[in-house]
Amino acid sequence: MHHVHDGSPCCRVPRRTFLADVGMGFTGLALGAMLSGEKSARGDEHAFQAPNGRPHFAPKAKNVIWLFMVGGVSHLESFDPKPALNEYAGKSLDETPYKHFLDPDFLKDKVRTAAPDLRKILPKLYPLQVGHKRYGESGTEVSDWFPHIGGVVDELAVIRSMWTTDIDHGAQLQFHTGRNALDGNFPTLGSWIHYGLGTLNENLPKFVVLGRPLADCCGGNEGHRADYLGPEHDGVPLNADPQNPLPFAAPGRDTYREEQAAEFALLDKLNGLQAVEYPGDAQLRARIRSYELAFRMQMAVPDAVGTDGETAETVKLYGDDKGNLSEFARNCLVSRRLVERGVRFVQVYHGSNGAAGAWDAHSSLKQNHSGLAAQVDKPIAALVQDLKRRGLLDETLVVWGTEFGRSPGAEGSTGRDHHPFGFSIFMAGGGLKKGIVHGATDEIGFAAAEHPHYVTDLHATVLRQLGLDSRKLEIPGRKRLEIDHGEPIDEIIA
Repeated sequence: MHHVHDGSPCCRVPRRTFLADVGMGFTGLALGAMLSGEKSARGDEHAFQAPNGRPHFAPKAKNVIWLFMVGGVSHLESFDPKPALNEYAGKSLDETPYKHFLDPDFLKDKVRTAAPDLRKILPKLYPLQVGHKRYGESGTEVSDWFPHIGGVVDELAVIRSMWTTDIDHGAQLQFHTGRNALDGNFPTLGSWIHYGLGTLNENLPKFVVLGRPLADCCGGNEGHRADYLGPEHDGVPLNADPQNPLPFAAPGRDTYREEQAAEFALLDKLNGLQAVEYPGDAQLRARIRSYELAFRMQMAVPDAVGTDGETAETVKLYGDDKGNLSEFARNCLVSRRLVERGVRFVQVYHGSNGAAGAWDAHSSLKQNHSGLAAQVDKPIAALVQDLKRRGLLDETLVVWGTEFGRSPGAEGSTGRDHHPFGFSIFMAGGGLKKGIVHGATDEIGFAAAEHPHYVTDLHATVLRQLGLDSRKLEIPGRKRLEIDHGEPIDEIIA
């Protein structure tokens, strides 16, 4: 028996639920959705405009491959070499022209962290642990630990003036959401793109995650989640293994595909009936969409993450001369295969180790970074080369980043501490300028001195190239701060 409502505010129900209730079923649900949109259709300028899957303006890129090095890569021994560190090695900052960096007034508004007493400015300067040279026609300086990336430097836009506010590894989460971890969890950049743009392939997720996620100490799975945007916009973790790309990616051995299709159809009907009663249930919406996508993915994902069809030459480009692919090399190759098939955002982690991250070189920096650089240098360069030769680099943004740099001062006798005041990232493709360096730190690499950019400036640049305006991505009840939006780095955009 259906209840009769008197129309008073306390008893009023959504029109689409009422229409379904009185017997119109899914027709009523569809009509109710149309009626609920009448306000916008009548031209209410204050009505919320949900994304329609199309960019806000003409995009220059379609996809993003986001490479994140976990633990904090030293900018000084990678893409911002500072010979002055050798000149002043062993001296205290107060014996150099840079003693003002010890001034509490310089630092007081630059750090927000849960454990501020654990991080002190290390005054004794530590020399460079590796040589460096200029590469390419651009003459960009790159350390000797990254010779393959040096070989593609004329495709890169290197930004040497990034900064953030967390001096501990909550900066890993901050790099992905733009907000300090003390503020809580927020949607990640990949999730905003998932929310704002339609799919390019109905059989694959729009947002894929490869590699081991961040540790719980430093953001955990929130490093690729959507928070208040809803779980349907979370990144989907995949393994670059066609035999086991994700849990439950194939029906059981005793289940026929036709039988499974009938099961999905029944689930869809049952969930649809529940959706009539609870149209605002984000978890239900996500579940329905995940069932639908999961069925389609069972065929598409193993092909996307498989590399058997790749030529021996391509495999050697990413791996070793014997055709062996490391885990990270395979993830880079699979990233190309995913964007080639229409995945919007591929997030690749390197160095996750269940703690702060492998790149966290508080000691033995030379041993640590030389070994880790050898793992990533060739695959990243191969990814840029491979995208270019296939005509994909112009429409794919490649982003290389890490949560912060490492300190110019020595920690103990062989390492560097966390350093959020100035560090480096690089980008390639997707309508950016090639072979340029933008921004600078001071002579010893302590602080972003020219064209400083907070991490959301990077986010804004990626969104701009995809044709999205972050200010049009706000949702009701979730007012975003100005720092959330950032400003595109116009100087690197072609």
